[in-house]
Amino acid sequence: MEFKYYIIYGILVNLCTFFVMGYDKSQARKRGRRIPERTLFTLSVFGGALGGIVGMRKWRHKTKHPSFVVGLPVIVLLQVIALYWLL
Repeated sequence: MEFKYYIIYGILVNLCTFFVMGYDKSQARKRGRRIPERTLFTLSVFGGALGGIVGMRKWRHKTKHPSFVVGLPVIVLLQVIALYWLL
């Protein structure tokens, strides 16, 4: 598969994670139906960790949860190491 498809995938999954974080914050404020934390981590593991970090900062969402504050940067680090190893 061409490299550009990986770039497009990365952009889309990060945008998706970013907006899902915003949606979850909106639902939290309205006391509505929330996105499970497991789903947020799944999106992050499949390439959306940077989008999750940006969304976490932008909407001040999950910033008191050590699993997100530490976990998302660790996921990014592991993904960068894996990308370096693959290339």
